[in-house]
Amino acid sequence: MTSPAPGRPPRADALRNRAKVLAAAEEVFAVQGTSASTEEVARKAGVGIGTVFRHFPTKESLLEAVLVALLERLAGEAEELCSAADPGEAFFGFFSRVVAQSAAKQAVTEALAEAGIDARGATGRAGPGLKAALGTLLARAQKAGAVRADVGPAEVMGLLAGMAYAAGRAGAREDVLRIAFDGLRPRTRPQQAAARG
Repeated sequence: MTSPAPGRPPRADALRNRAKVLAAAEEVFAVQGTSASTEEVARKAGVGIGTVFRHFPTKESLLEAVLVALLERLAGEAEELCSAADPGEAFFGFFSRVVAQSAAKQAVTEALAEAGIDARGATGRAGPGLKAALGTLLARAQKAGAVRADVGPAEVMGLLAGMAYAAGRAGAREDVLRIAFDGLRPRTRPQQAAARG
């Protein structure tokens, strides 16, 4: 397949192939790690290796695209949850999903760093949407009384980053999440008394 002329949108089959390669890459790298070959990605996607390299000229560009797609998907999920009936459940559920995705995200980020690519710069366009949606989820959960009022978006982002890093290595994700969620929820009077005592 030849490249589209400048200014001309890609053909529908090219877009489908790119999406298939990205989905396969995410699955292959999640199961086999980032050292998995692009040939394995091509096999999983059901396309030739030439198709993979046509869309992603290097393995690093494929890893970068996987990371961006993951963050964009999380941002989309967060935006959808901003109108959920139960704001507390939406906030804590999304927090759990981000932590669950952390091992795959971290492996890709580390592989990019080893290749000399700044993952933050690479994912810059997905980050603001994710932060904005998370801020809305937090505000709604606080308004519903499910999250402490003295916690801001910066604290949540920091906690989320730390939790994602720790859970990816500790293997005790549910316990770690339970402890963090206990800290995020408003304190009841008995808890406050115990804290003072």
